Amino acid sequence: MPDFHLSAQDIRVEGNTLKARLDNGEGGQTDAELDLNSILGNNDGTFVWADEGFARTAEEIHFTIEGGDNVPILRAQLRNNGGELQQADINLAERIGNDHGKFVFE
Repeated sequence: MPDFHLSAQDIRVEGNTLKARLDNGEGGQTDAELDLNSILGNNDGTFVWADEGFARTAEEIHFTIEGGDNVPILRAQLRNNGGELQQADINLAERIGNDHGKFVFE
């Protein structure tokens, strides 16, 4: 069920919250939100799934839709174990899906 972006409109990240209008499976759309800080962590300057709190060590958090497949990419400067900032990115479609108008983390 990943690839939420294929059934979504107006996808954006505000702060550390993913927001979009998702197809609800009944011909309509539903406003949905997901706190990315609750499912993404920082491991030595790299995003990791099934962790939490990446935003505590992040700067310049931004979101883009990239490429011909419109891949949803979250980017940020994350602090590594030495306290230095380094560029990190993650494809949100890898583990986030749409279940009848609600974001789901897999």
